[in-house]
Amino acid sequence: MTTRWLFGDQLGPHFTDDHRGPLLMVESRAVFRRRRFHRAKAHLVLSAMRHRAAEFGDRMTYARADTYGEVVREVDGDVEVVHPTSYAALGLVERLGATVLPPRGFATAREDFERWAEGRGAKRLLMEDFYRRARLAHGVLLDGGEPAGGRWNFDHDNREPPPRGAASLGVADPWWPTEDDVDAEVRDDLDRWEREEGIETIGRDGPRRFPVTRREALAALDHFVEHRLPHFGAHEDAILEGDPWMAHSLVSAPLNLGLLDPLEVVERAEEAYRSGGAPISSVEGFVRQVIGWRDYVWHTYWHQGDAYRRENALRATERMPRWFTDLDAAATDARCLSHTLDQVAEHGWVHHIPRLMVLGSYALQRGWAPTQVTDWFHRAFVDGYDWVMVPNIVGMSQHADGGVMMTKPYTSGGAYINKMSDHCGSCRFDPKVRVGDDACPFTAGYWWFLDRHRERFAGNHRMSRAVNGLDRLSDLAELVEQEDARGNRAP
Repeated sequence: MTTRWLFGDQLGPHFTDDHRGPLLMVESRAVFRRRRFHRAKAHLVLSAMRHRAAEFGDRMTYARADTYGEVVREVDGDVEVVHPTSYAALGLVERLGATVLPPRGFATAREDFERWAEGRGAKRLLMEDFYRRARLAHGVLLDGGEPAGGRWNFDHDNREPPPRGAASLGVADPWWPTEDDVDAEVRDDLDRWEREEGIETIGRDGPRRFPVTRREALAALDHFVEHRLPHFGAHEDAILEGDPWMAHSLVSAPLNLGLLDPLEVVERAEEAYRSGGAPISSVEGFVRQVIGWRDYVWHTYWHQGDAYRRENALRATERMPRWFTDLDAAATDARCLSHTLDQVAEHGWVHHIPRLMVLGSYALQRGWAPTQVTDWFHRAFVDGYDWVMVPNIVGMSQHADGGVMMTKPYTSGGAYINKMSDHCGSCRFDPKVRVGDDACPFTAGYWWFLDRHRERFAGNHRMSRAVNGLDRLSDLAELVEQEDARGNRAP
């Protein structure tokens, strides 16, 4: 009899519906001993695993052990595993002699992506091209073979700043789960591990915000589609301090736990468009995130190879400071940084713009080692996994691959944050000021970053104008001296 071994991010029915034999899941304490994960993330994953085990009853062996190997080696008979989601896990599975099944939980198969990549020749592997191909392959948002609404991409319509003077978007709150006895047990265990075994976490473990069962995940998806998707598009890049969730779906966590399949998610969103329940700009923007960007990141992770995580084209070697990695919001007077760190501490989640244009942009400007930044994002976010964060950080956020994924680094001065958020109005720094006590650390940091990498970006057609702007700064020498002296100190 073959036993199917499930990892903690393989919890949906599509990981077991073709298998009638015994099941195995291992809760490894060593994972939490080696690295400091966000407390809410540890809670989420453990709760999801224990809930899934309870659903299977005696059919599943749920082992609590120090390591995976000590359990798997004792299994009587053959062991098979759906392709794991990291190089480390794949190597472990292979060393333990398990049969590896094809990956699941993604819209485009690995073989299909590789055929597409090979067919590109010397052309860049552009996400937009991959996304359109996926839409055609799966028949998503098509009218007679043409894109619904007459355009493939409504991104231009989805970049609105927050409504002027608004404290929130005024949309319905997300669906929230109700904790149960399993959650209480997990919280007690984490408390005991921290108290007796020295296991350390970061952040706070407040009320659980994300689904841990298939039923909860479907409820969260249905609620989003019905109440929040219609408002998603226009302000998906905006930030409001009083509205941390805006109109975002929050389904990245259950998707990455394997509780939802991406195709069912986009089908549900398309139904809303077809029935008149949500505009095409919102639905297309959401679909692009799920079967476009998410799948593209997954395939980039495997296509680029395990060495991709160590790319460091900008030679960034500074260590991440403790105030940042510990989520110490009180350490900085920069309102955008302080608020974002506090939100991560509270929820283990902020949406993609605070991740990219506040946390990631600051790390890029400061020259922090991309391997450290990648590891921190992996541990600090409830939806963070190795396959998620390596391409997102190395390829996009930190531009460490030298432009393989993105043609330009994603960073900006304070003007962008001022336009797209309400942070700057309550900040002691001025986004228009580069030098002096009131100098915005993002505005100064942006020019400092460009000056350090002037030669590299001078020939980049998307960066040349900004680089040429350095020569118009009369205070550039003073700015560089100021930022050199600041270094990793909290602004």
